[in-house]
Amino acid sequence: MTAQPQRPAFGTLLTSHMAVATYQDGRWSPSEIKPVAPIELSPAAHVLHYASTCFEGFKAFRRADGSIHLFRMDRHIQRLEQSARQLVLPVPDAVQVADLVRSVVARCRDAVPEAPGALYLRPILFGTTANIGAAATPTSEASLIVLASPVWDYFAGGMKPLRILVDDENTRSAAQMGMVKTGGNYAAALGPTLRARALHQVDQVLFCPGGQVQETGAANFVLIREGELLTRSLDTTFLHGVTRESLLTLGRDLGYKVVERPFDVGEMLGWVKNGEAALSGTAAVLAGVGTLIYRGTEHRVANGDVGPLTRALRAQLVAIQQGEAEDRHGWLQPV
Repeated sequence: MTAQPQRPAFGTLLTSHMAVATYQDGRWSPSEIKPVAPIELSPAAHVLHYASTCFEGFKAFRRADGSIHLFRMDRHIQRLEQSARQLVLPVPDAVQVADLVRSVVARCRDAVPEAPGALYLRPILFGTTANIGAAATPTSEASLIVLASPVWDYFAGGMKPLRILVDDENTRSAAQMGMVKTGGNYAAALGPTLRARALHQVDQVLFCPGGQVQETGAANFVLIREGELLTRSLDTTFLHGVTRESLLTLGRDLGYKVVERPFDVGEMLGWVKNGEAALSGTAAVLAGVGTLIYRGTEHRVANGDVGPLTRALRAQLVAIQQGEAEDRHGWLQPV
């Protein structure tokens, strides 16, 4: 039997080119396509001292006929603009961001893997004003870069149930900033996650401040059972995931009762005795949870494996992304 080639880890391989625009004197420069290379940045740049940065992540998919389609780019650009406003960064024009993304995909078209792979797109916006005394002043200059990374099947070795530590003390991020896709939120979750991995051999931490279920460090959380989906209702404390939104829409299409409301750890632990739990995000789409660890006790989710409803929902959304199922909501845009 021929050995399968070792694929690079998710996000570690970049395409040859990136798209760039800069903001100065109150306006954005024309878009440029440049070879991927180190960027020049003042050591006094606003982003390095005051974390004025946000980003997005979404995918382009190659179909069997060779055509390439972007999945929900418009919604991701809306969220980038929202993040920029929250961080008082120059808000990029949606049309220009879309042009940057399309230009990169077109330039690097040959790098888009065939299904089940995809081209992962990463727009990043950051403040570049050189002023180390600007703690209370927004940046007046910024850069917007769109990177592209070929990625392959996230579950190439098969879906494995996740082990999750339930933390009812810590928060993932500042309450008013949870909805912003900024690096500081991921940095805040990293320490608790690494400690939990060392102590409990878990994959992620589910943050539940005050006992109220919120999200993990890098994904939204959803409970699933026959005919019903439950997830936390939107507020400023956690990221408004586009994959989350897509799965809820798909669930309604499939006849699920979709419920968005606050719920606590006790209700969650009762649900998973017979129901399913999963994490949603761009990279994995939907990943099943097999074990929840709460205050030193392990709680098996149903039979401890990735549940059949989780597998089916993920397969349905992936089929839409890859053009194998009808796109009823206009989520896909050709390049």
